[in-house]
Amino acid sequence: MNSKVYWVALVLSFPLFTEAQSIQSAPFKSLNSKYDEQNPVIGPDALYFTVGNHPQNIAGKKDLGDIWVSVWVGGAWSKPIHGGDVINDAAYNSVAGFSPDGKTMFLLSHYGKKGTLATTQGISISKLGDYGWSAPENISMPYFLNRSNSLSGMINASENIFVFAADSYNTKGVEDIYVSFKKDGKWGEPINLGGDINTPYQELSPSLSEDGKIIYFSTNGRNGEGGFDIFKSTRLDDTWQSWSRPENVESLINTEARELFYRPFTKGSAFFTTTRNSDGYGDIRAWIDTVDVKNHQYLNRKSVVQISGTITNSKTGAAVKAKIFFKTDSLQFVYASEDGNYSIKIPTNKSYTIEILSIGYVNLSDRADLQVFDLKNLQMNFKLQPIEVGTVVQMKNVLFYMGTTKLLEESYSELNVVVGFLNDNPQIEIELEGHTDNRGDSKKNMVLSQQRVDVIKKYLVSRGINAKRLKGRGYGDTRPIATNENEESRKLNRRVEFLILKN
Repeated sequence: MNSKVYWVALVLSFPLFTEAQSIQSAPFKSLNSKYDEQNPVIGPDALYFTVGNHPQNIAGKKDLGDIWVSVWVGGAWSKPIHGGDVINDAAYNSVAGFSPDGKTMFLLSHYGKKGTLATTQGISISKLGDYGWSAPENISMPYFLNRSNSLSGMINASENIFVFAADSYNTKGVEDIYVSFKKDGKWGEPINLGGDINTPYQELSPSLSEDGKIIYFSTNGRNGEGGFDIFKSTRLDDTWQSWSRPENVESLINTEARELFYRPFTKGSAFFTTTRNSDGYGDIRAWIDTVDVKNHQYLNRKSVVQISGTITNSKTGAAVKAKIFFKTDSLQFVYASEDGNYSIKIPTNKSYTIEILSIGYVNLSDRADLQVFDLKNLQMNFKLQPIEVGTVVQMKNVLFYMGTTKLLEESYSELNVVVGFLNDNPQIEIELEGHTDNRGDSKKNMVLSQQRVDVIKKYLVSRGINAKRLKGRGYGDTRPIATNENEESRKLNRRVEFLILKN
């Protein structure tokens, strides 16, 4: 079967769109905008890309590019979400690649401290943790220089080859393509790929095939269809200086418009950007090998649920602006609007941990197992407790095996939320409280509840919380909040809570 350009569809059953058909009628409809979409990179369960001059970027419309995120759900890409102020600043931000396990993201810039602009150049890494991507860590690279406004390129899956386009020390044109190798944990000095690849004009957005033998790049310095076309060349030896004559890739990709950021994601398939049929800025498209793409995990999701709801103050009922995390083995998130409303589309074939964070409120944790429901729409409303002395917070997902002090595995995600809350509010001190129902011997219940509190305290301390900020007491069956006459109400009495003692 021949390869085809699927201008907006990444599923086998979707038809090929013709030139005359509008991009707004297809599954990239929510992904592309009137702004400049650049550098699409598949990450852990999502597509990461850069959007230039968007008003929601850190520096607003003057911002050359921030990282945004979209997920493939229900046969289309979801409405993009801004990647947040941890991996974005007022400079140009873009993704170079991900580690094979999806836990490390490589970024095409250096970052300053606490939101300030970096005074150095290069690449950086961010780690996926309990609360999303960590603050990027700058990586030094000897003799790295880029006089261009932006940096483009990729790091291979083995994390030891970085190809990039830059205006550097020995650039022969405006931007040239370079390579740097990582050896013994350190990146080496960039090497210009030479005259077989670079011209007196611009070479941009290079990427490599999986085996590292083929390089793809865009240039306006060769005989192409338009301003920038995508070319490919095969490496002939290990010097990275000898290359086959660059060839213009499939004519269905290159047009009289500008084509950039060709990035393979399966054998014979790739994302790229084009200004064709757009309003002058880049839109993301896909080149699909219809044979190889059958088993690709991002392209076969058909079940999706729209989750929406409100976030309010538990005491006043006022709307609360908050950050909501829907987490599996990777991360997706959405920001609530100013009026406390939120809405997100996510796959239904997963179990999610939900975490809600807002300044001045106690972090909230919940669960949603969407593997067991056949839903199209789901409403989930949340009430956040303001941080006040005397506030009692129930940790409803912190559970123990019956009659023991051994935590169930699903308890750790909520305990980690408590860790995050205490780290974010270092002045707070709490008392952990353990409770049981009235079954069994009351003295043994008292002892068991105290032992469980001690286990939780030990875990929090192991995660870096100062033990002086934690008190703990087991109350056994002495403080029921419901009747003990039936199992449903007894469940409410078997609980772990914490009380805010100092703020």
